[in-house]
This record gives sequence, structure tokens and C-alpha cells, in this order.
Amino acid sequence: MKTKSDKIGRNSLCPCGSGLKYKKCCASKGVSSLPVLKSEYSRKYKIRFKSPEDVEGIRKAGRIALDALDLAESMIRPGISTNDIDAALHEFTIKNKAIPAPLHYRGYPKSVCISVNEVICHGIPDERILKDGDIVNVDVTPILNGYYADANKTFFSGTPGPDAVKIVSVTLECLREGIRMVKPGNTTGDIGWAIQQYAEGQGCSVVREFVGHGVGFEFHEPPQILHYGRRGDGFLLLPGMVFTIEPMINLGARFLHVLDDKWTAVTNDGSLSAQFEQTLLVTEDGCESLTPF
Repeated sequence: MKTKSDKIGRNSLCPCGSGLKYKKCCASKGVSSLPVLKSEYSRKYKIRFKSPEDVEGIRKAGRIALDALDLAESMIRPGISTNDIDAALHEFTIKNKAIPAPLHYRGYPKSVCISVNEVICHGIPDERILKDGDIVNVDVTPILNGYYADANKTFFSGTPGPDAVKIVSVTLECLREGIRMVKPGNTTGDIGWAIQQYAEGQGCSVVREFVGHGVGFEFHEPPQILHYGRRGDGFLLLPGMVFTIEPMINLGARFLHVLDDKWTAVTNDGSLSAQFEQTLLVTEDGCESLTPF
């Protein structure tokens, strides 16, 4: 999902409408302010909180997403085409009574996104044949009974080189660092800060043009989850929020361009790029992955 500006956090005006900064207002009132905050987040920012029944629906869709990624992993090897992987995952999704959300979404022509090597995201499956040493990201979003779950992993085709091993391991740890920040009272900015600090500390860069997002009732919902930023910025995390964290990390510089197909985003310098994604629920005392791996 492409980034846009939407900010509310500890140093922002409190969503209860008092005119004070959040940290001077509802932040000091504890859990008694939670219903007010949720109501204002829903009204002002269109954040849609999920009930236990909704969470169970998303969790079931998440199980299909994880099984689809396992199927992709079993297929990825030198000599197979990305079209073959797309076709198999499409069939798997349909057999499990789900719908592949990417298919025809804003004109996207395939059921999954498959991004190889320097492709950051939104790679369109085609007749490209995987080679030994490629890194391959597979991004799936099944819809089951109206609920969406979103997840992706980056895999190795054959034997990876040292650069491939580095970028994949750094990116997976970036996801973990982001997840560790998900708990009530933290902000979306805390997530981005943790990811950026780790990635740049490893000599890598964070893609800024694409971000995580709310998910569950729709493919993309508020709030946006930046994978860079400052602690305390962004939206306050509240129980019942469901969103993705999906850092895209480059081995080289962060800059990118989109190809003529209007989907495929690639690194400007040709460096490797990896991504991992999970769908997460903010709980009363932390978080739960609805697509755990």
C-alpha cells in the first residue's frame, strides 16, 4: 500500500476533542478513556475495530494464507516459472473456498504477487524462470467469508549467495522488531522506528513509498503502518486494531521506480530487496499474529 500522511499520537491533539495534547489528556486517564478513543478513531480516522468474531474470521483466512505460502515454498526451485506458482496458489485458494484478493484489484492481473531479486513488491507472475540463487517473495491475500488476511515471505531458489542470505535475514528480523513494539499505549511510529533502527544498523535501507495497513474487512484500511519514523509519532495502538507490518528492506539504497506495467517496483541501483509480512491484532496486553510464522 502506498504511503500518505495521517498522524495522531502522544504529541498530537487528543482525539477526544479536548484541544489538549494526547499525553496531557486521555493518556493520563488510563483504560477509562478507551471507549472514547475508539469512538473518535472510528469517526475521525475510519479505523475499524474488530470484534472477537471478526478476529476469528480473519484468523481462518490467515490459515489459508499460511498454507498457500507453504505450498509456494515447496514449489520454488530453479527452473520453475512464477506463472506456475501463481496458478497453483490460485487453484489452492479456490479449493479452500476463498478468493484471491489481488486478482483484478485495481487492474492487477494475477492472484498473487511474486517479486524476485531487485523487485521490491507487486511483481506480476509471468514466464520468468527462477534461477539458482534467486530470492523470491510471495505475497498472498485470501478472502474467506468476507474476511481478508495478508501475509508474505521471501524464499531462496536453490543455493543463496551471501548477499541474499544477509538481506533475507535482516528483513525477517525487521519484521520481528516491529512486532515487538505492538501493544496498547505504543504508537505506529514506534513500529517504524524499531524497524528503521535495525535495518540501517545493518547497513540496509527501508523502502518508504509502500507501507503496512489496516486489514480484515477490506484489503486496505486505515491506519497506515510506516516502516520508518520516530517514536511517539503516528496513531496510538488500541485493542481491536488489526493491521499488517510488512517491511521492504533493500541491500543498497532505498530509492525505487515503478516499471511500465504500473505495478512492479524495483530498486534504482539493482540491489536485492526482501520483504516479510504478517497480519497482527492488538490485544489487551500485547499482540497476536493472525498469520503466525
